[in-house]
Amino acid sequence: MQFRKKVDNKLTVAVRLALAVGTFAVVGPAFAQNAGGPAASENEAKKLETVTVTGTRIPRVDVETAQPVVTIDRKQIQNQGFTSVADILQNLTEVGSPPISRANALSSGEDVGGYYVDLRNLGPNRTLILINGKRLGANTSGLQDLGQIPVSVIDRIEVLKDGGSSIYGSDAIAGVVNVITRSNFTGAEANAYVGQYDNNDGKGQSYDFTLGTANDRGSIMASAQYQKDDPVWAKDREFSAYPSGPFHPTAGWSGISQYGSFSGPCGPGGAKATCTLKPGTDPRDIANYQPLTSARYANSNQEMTLATGQERTSLFVAGKYNLLDNLAFKTDFLYNKRDTLQQIAGYPYQSAAFGTPMAATSYFNPLGTTLNFARRGWEVPRTTNSELETYRWTAGFEGFFELGGRSWNWDVGAMTNRNNMLKTGHGDFNLINTEAAVGPSYMGTDGKVHCGTAAKPVAGCVVWNPLLPYGQAGAGSLADPDLQAFLFPEFHDTGKTTTTDYTANIAGTFQGLPAGDVGVAAGIEHRQEDGRFVPDAFNQAGLSSGLAATTTEGKYSVNEAYLEFDVPLLRDVVMARELSIDVASRYSDYDNFGTTTNSKASVKWKPIDDLLVRGSWAQGFRAPTISDLYGGIGSSFESYTDPCDTKSGSAKGNPAVAARCTGGFGGQAAVAANYVQLGQALNPCTTYPCQTNYQFTTGSNSKLTPETATTRTFGVIYSPHYVEGLDVSLDWYKIDIKNVIAQDAVQDILDDCYVAGIASRCSGFTRDPANGVITNMFYGLTNKGWQKTAGYDFGVNYRFTIDSIGQFATHWNTTYVDYLNVKADDNPDTTVQPLTGYGGNFRTRSNLSLDFTRGLFGMTWTMRYYSGMTERCSYVTPAECNDIDHVDPFNGAQAQRHTGSTTFNDVQFRWTMPWKGVISVGANNVFDKQGPIMYSKPNSSFVYYGGFDIGRFYYLKYSQRF
Repeated sequence: MQFRKKVDNKLTVAVRLALAVGTFAVVGPAFAQNAGGPAASENEAKKLETVTVTGTRIPRVDVETAQPVVTIDRKQIQNQGFTSVADILQNLTEVGSPPISRANALSSGEDVGGYYVDLRNLGPNRTLILINGKRLGANTSGLQDLGQIPVSVIDRIEVLKDGGSSIYGSDAIAGVVNVITRSNFTGAEANAYVGQYDNNDGKGQSYDFTLGTANDRGSIMASAQYQKDDPVWAKDREFSAYPSGPFHPTAGWSGISQYGSFSGPCGPGGAKATCTLKPGTDPRDIANYQPLTSARYANSNQEMTLATGQERTSLFVAGKYNLLDNLAFKTDFLYNKRDTLQQIAGYPYQSAAFGTPMAATSYFNPLGTTLNFARRGWEVPRTTNSELETYRWTAGFEGFFELGGRSWNWDVGAMTNRNNMLKTGHGDFNLINTEAAVGPSYMGTDGKVHCGTAAKPVAGCVVWNPLLPYGQAGAGSLADPDLQAFLFPEFHDTGKTTTTDYTANIAGTFQGLPAGDVGVAAGIEHRQEDGRFVPDAFNQAGLSSGLAATTTEGKYSVNEAYLEFDVPLLRDVVMARELSIDVASRYSDYDNFGTTTNSKASVKWKPIDDLLVRGSWAQGFRAPTISDLYGGIGSSFESYTDPCDTKSGSAKGNPAVAARCTGGFGGQAAVAANYVQLGQALNPCTTYPCQTNYQFTTGSNSKLTPETATTRTFGVIYSPHYVEGLDVSLDWYKIDIKNVIAQDAVQDILDDCYVAGIASRCSGFTRDPANGVITNMFYGLTNKGWQKTAGYDFGVNYRFTIDSIGQFATHWNTTYVDYLNVKADDNPDTTVQPLTGYGGNFRTRSNLSLDFTRGLFGMTWTMRYYSGMTERCSYVTPAECNDIDHVDPFNGAQAQRHTGSTTFNDVQFRWTMPWKGVISVGANNVFDKQGPIMYSKPNSSFVYYGGFDIGRFYYLKYSQRF
């Protein structure tokens, strides 16, 4: 079922027309004329030479290695219609659920606005990002922002789908993404790109200019890029316009609304109720109040961004100078500035939570006694503006020398990467000023209400009447700009991280075995990570309604050395056209936790020319980040499902859980037999997971040790000589991670206590004995449990030509996840939790792309397939809960909902003009497909998977070479 509001505009109409013309231009002439020859690519090999493929330091002639590597070349990037590296990588089937904060409006940490890649659904900080084989700098949480890399300078992207710690060190557990920039570029190139959604929003634009020259003495290239993406508002899509989606448009609204409320005698016959002012009446008279009903609840989605807007400016300069025939100096510089603005609804203020009630002597108080109130700051939405500046510079020497008749390559270099961040928040209350604004007040002789008393006025204070509804004029209205300035200052968080890296490498061959030369590479590295994140002083002191946090600050250094051998065992014998083994080991000495050694062995076997068999075994690790080790204390309003909830929790279908809840298990307060979880404003939850009314606390751990991992792969590549241009591959992978660094998740703590019956886990939180609500919890970082995944990657690439029609290239890539399992701790009784198929952990992802070229015309059609998903039933009705009797070992009887698969289609048409210009027109999600509603909100702030398309997106691009 589609939920779209169709809005025609000049751009979409123009692109639709161009798409129709493009279809005729490409397909129509195909049967009337001969195809022209393919144009030579800038990156096409001119001669046989060695290359170093990601995952190894040894140069080779053959790019097919014992490790699975996916390469995305510049032509493929141009044919996809994307303007960021993250968008390109997100379309790989091996990439998991998107940890892209641009799609999560509630993300407000130092990752705001960043683009991150998550291979194998193992987390973005378990994928290492490189630029030309060197690390990209990270924030204090270890996240590397791919958005810093301008697309205009990319030659290709290589993705190692294997452990890489034996070559690159920490973080390369799920794999490595190596962005390789263009070299020896000569001439000039300009690109202009504009696009927007069919709904007339989310406009994107990108402009870049690249200039370069190269000769025998060296080369230099400079590229500048400007990119801007306008926000998309949640209210403009039916699937995100309501907290619980379009099928339940009134569910999940908040009782802390823009109309103001308090507990008082406004019910029938003066009974106690939650009171709110009748429209247009005097707020000082209790007779003008009525009981709050759901008609006056707040739909906070109406004020939220669905996709955050951002603006980026980039400059990249690279140069190489040949000092001698065998000695060169290389350097590059990257500057990137990111400016991101995201928004959520005004703060749901509850005076009782902060000890700031309306004073009994407030001019606006209708009771004449101290009064606790609730009022959402609807007039002032909460915004987060994040500015990040990146400076990255590398410099070094490289060369070669002859030894024993063989050439050896060497390089020495240095890299520094500095990120400076300023995060400005607006919309949280200044608690000091709020207390004054709702404190004593009086009507002055000037006819205005003032803070304090007539005998003792409070200078500089602006009065607030939190019981005055949004849209109603009157004294103390939150619409008053002076009051907004008084209550809502800007809060400034600052951050800075610096990565400094020194490396030296050498690689070559020496004669060793009858099957061929033995390749060898060795190197040393010294790296230092230094970072700090300083929240605003008000937030540190707990003087704002924002999430309390303290400073993160620390540094560490590591000295490393590695050694790699590529040993040929057999060549040109029966059943062994080639057989070789590659072994590598890396020693790392950290100044905080100590040493670790990680090794790898991989085998490459070609029994016949058409068939390659490969396999690998690798150790890996992830060192604790600065934030893991030296982070401050932070807090957040978490969402969870209380196991003791008799409506949707485990107690509903598990008698043992119910008994622990009502019996006060683990020293906790007992809950009632009919207990229902209470959410914001202490109202019964209607959707799950449900957000708590209280801030929970989390923090770092300076005694953390590294995660460890073992990766195994086995695969085959079949390239039949009788079908020219066809390659078929199948790879199996298995990754086991132990000693996982993880937050003691709120849900895990509660499930361990009540579901698994681990009494020691019950001491981490406190329940209010009066109503059963969990009022506080600490869930800090620790090493615990494990995470395991296994699956298959299948690929078909086929390039062929039909003389009377044109050139075709077909790419079909599929990833099937056998399992993705998590064990929350090391207790043998803890149940293993399967994640495959739940939320954004798809069982199967598959992409099929067909590229067609005929003379000056070309087109690309891509299909992106996602398998169905599973979640708990939020609404147990036949229409939305199709597995009501489901029982699983983790939660017992728990009704589930299974959704169908989703396929998106993209199309692009291209015309190469005689003056070296290329015009491209396309549409992503050309059929305006919408994915299923998901009430578990996977990787999103909405009931929609955060990685799915949010509409049909048209774009137009022009490229010009000079």
